[in-house]
Amino acid sequence: MKKINEECGVFGIYSKTTKPLGLLTYYGLFALQHRGQESAGIVVNDEGVFRFYRELGLVNDAMTPDQISRLGSGQISVGHVRYSTSGITNRINAQPIVVNHVKGHMALCHNGNLVNSYELRHKLELDGCIFQSTTDTEAISYVITRERLHCGSIEGAVNHAMDQLHGAYSLVIMSPSKLIACRDEHGFRPLCYGTMEDGSIVFASESCALDAVGATLVRELEPGEIMVVDDNGIRSITDHCNKVTPSTCIFEYIYFARPDSIIDGASVHEARLRAGSFLALEHPVNADVVIGVPDSGLDAAIGYARQSGIPYGIGLIKNKYIGRTFIAPGQEQREKLVRIKLNAIRSEIEGKRVILVDDSIVRGTTSARIVKLVREAGAKEVHMRISAPPFLNPCYYGTDIDSRENLIACHHSIEEIAKIIGADTLGYLSVEDALKIPAGSKHPHFCAACFNGQYPTEIPSVTEKNRFEEKIPKEWRNRHKAENDTDTDDAAVNKEQNTSAAACSAVKPEEKEEG
Repeated sequence: MKKINEECGVFGIYSKTTKPLGLLTYYGLFALQHRGQESAGIVVNDEGVFRFYRELGLVNDAMTPDQISRLGSGQISVGHVRYSTSGITNRINAQPIVVNHVKGHMALCHNGNLVNSYELRHKLELDGCIFQSTTDTEAISYVITRERLHCGSIEGAVNHAMDQLHGAYSLVIMSPSKLIACRDEHGFRPLCYGTMEDGSIVFASESCALDAVGATLVRELEPGEIMVVDDNGIRSITDHCNKVTPSTCIFEYIYFARPDSIIDGASVHEARLRAGSFLALEHPVNADVVIGVPDSGLDAAIGYARQSGIPYGIGLIKNKYIGRTFIAPGQEQREKLVRIKLNAIRSEIEGKRVILVDDSIVRGTTSARIVKLVREAGAKEVHMRISAPPFLNPCYYGTDIDSRENLIACHHSIEEIAKIIGADTLGYLSVEDALKIPAGSKHPHFCAACFNGQYPTEIPSVTEKNRFEEKIPKEWRNRHKAENDTDTDDAAVNKEQNTSAAACSAVKPEEKEEG
């Protein structure tokens, strides 16, 4: 059974003075750890000299104090934590990506997933580009670099590159003298900026990372917006804004983001309280206690308890040194983590009718283990309530759900799922109410395609997470063979080679020297 995950957090800081930005970036990435646990990386720019370090693992495991100190001081820094939605887990796929080209250096961090990554990469490879990694992020770096050859500035290159990038991307990009951030036209993934007391500008996937470095949130980048920071200050490019209806991922509010973050002006904590309140109105039940599944189910459980009047209890304790099972690579590892991640408080549960609130059910295996844990602690009844609608469709914008085969709701009714996970009853939040939970959001439209199948973009032709590690499908090869209409017999190949040789030998000596 394949894993389902979200990917990546990005961070960038621009300072007018030279200081140890590697440490500040480390703090920012630590605050974004929930967004990716496979690898971490930092690049520090000291007057055009890039020093970087990337490694697999959690931030505090991947980067020791000694390694951070070796990054030294600088004026600009970018950082990244990764979970892969395209490309396998290895060091070569870790970010930031660092590019050296004829017009200088570039470091790039990406959160999201392109829907045209396969076609884009194929085209680049036919043009002679050689890829080192298997991520769509490297394709983005190639597109920007190629545009930079014809543009007078890095921000101009990014602006032109956005015409070729389709899907979800929140980017933080560093050149020798500039820090650039941009968000795709739909605004699928969050990206905000803030300021520090000394005038430094900070970009981050979530506002909680700004808090971690002492920066004050200014606002979220608008969908399609490019922001540029250099010695002249900060400026905005809005050529790609207002081209489409913004569609921020609704699951950011339900699960992905930290509850202390603000996304597009809406509090994640308040959104989850509202989700729990709506859930209590949609699926009431007589019970003795409401218990949330740590961590992202806690706020919704509080909202359910407040709305229903049923007491809220802390019935499950989480081992704080275990990461999210939802983004643990591999099913076998995920199941091992579940066994040691949670423990029940028997005095809160024994002999009671329990309402258990969680953020989602994907496969059902984790939910079944949690329900069993609560029953073993003496619960008379267990009523499962989910603060999200059922997952029914793949996501192509950064949540690692690439097919319906892994989604339990695609193959079973709600009653059947309740039996599978061992609950007395089961209730999901409706799609209609889920779309109402981000109260105060600047953009009232959200992407809920994983729930309702209404995709804001075209669906990609190739959707497998490890699509760049697999052989090209036979039908793809046949299609391109027909389009190119190339001869494959030896005689035709020899004829073409002879023609080319004759053409070369006919070039005049002075023409050869010019070439």
